[in-house]
Amino acid sequence: MKHARRFVAGTLAAGALALSLTGCGDSVDPIERLGRKTTQGAGTEEGSAKPSPTPSPSPSVGNASDEAYKKWGLTAPVAYAPKPAQKPQIPKAGPGKVPVIDRIPVPAGEKVVFLTFDDGAEKDPEFLKMAADLKLPISMFLTDNVASSDYGHFEKLRDNGSSSTINNHTLTHPNLRTLPFTAQKKEICDQQDRLEKRFGKRPPLFRPPFGNYNDDTLRAASECGVSSLVLWRVSMQINNFQYAEGSALKPGDIILAHFRGPSELKGSTETQMTTRMLQRIQEQGYRIGRLEDYL
Repeated sequence: MKHARRFVAGTLAAGALALSLTGCGDSVDPIERLGRKTTQGAGTEEGSAKPSPTPSPSPSVGNASDEAYKKWGLTAPVAYAPKPAQKPQIPKAGPGKVPVIDRIPVPAGEKVVFLTFDDGAEKDPEFLKMAADLKLPISMFLTDNVASSDYGHFEKLRDNGSSSTINNHTLTHPNLRTLPFTAQKKEICDQQDRLEKRFGKRPPLFRPPFGNYNDDTLRAASECGVSSLVLWRVSMQINNFQYAEGSALKPGDIILAHFRGPSELKGSTETQMTTRMLQRIQEQGYRIGRLEDYL
C-alpha cells in the first residue's frame, strides 16, 4: 500500500511537472500549435471509413535493415529493447479509476525509453518512410479534430511492421480539468468510439491534453474502456530534450514528441526533429522499447 501511494503521488507530481515542459504542455494556443489548416477535418469520410484489422504485433521491435540508419542521418543503428519476459507490476488505481503512468518501472540497469507522438496535425510522407525504414515502435495518441482529415496516414504508420499503436488523445484537445465529468467523458468516449470504428480496435491507452487531468478524468477514462492514463517525463523540442527533472534520460522514461511540421518547428521537418531525438537517445546509451509491451 505504501508503494502504491508513493507511485500515485509520484504520478500526480509528474503531471504538474509535465506542465512545465513545452510540447503538449506549452502555452501556445492549441489550434495554433496543432496547425490551423488541419482543424477542419473532423467528421470527414476518412474518419468514418470501415475499420481495418489491426495486424498482429511482431515478436520483437527493431527489424530495420543494417543500412537504414545512414539514410536518415544517424551514425549507428538504433538499438531496440526486446519484449520483456513479463510485464512490470504497475500499482492498481482506486476503484472505478485508471492508473496514471509517467515512467515505466524497468529492472535496474536496463536503459530503455519509449517513443510517443501526439495530436496528428502533421502528416509527412517522408516520416512514414523513416518510421518504416527504421521500424520505430511509436505509441500514437491521436486527437480527432486534427488527425481525422487523414486517418489513413496513421494507419500506414501502424501497419509498417514496427508494431506501432494508435491510442486516444480526445476529440478536440481541451484542458480536461476545466470540464465537468460528463464533458470529459464525451471527449474520451467519443474518441474511443471513433478510433475503434476507424481502426478496428478500442485503444487501451489515453493521454490527456497538456497532461492535465483530475479524478473525473480517471473515472471517465475507466468508464470509456481505457486501461491506463499515460503521461511523460521527457519532451522532445526542435533540437533537444526538455526534462521534467534532472538533465538526462532515466530508465523507463516515456518520451513525448508531436506530429508537427516546419511551421511549428521553426523550419525543421518532422524527420529532422526525429533524427535529433534518436541521436540524443543514442548519445545517452539507451534502447527503445515498445510501450505496450510493458503495460
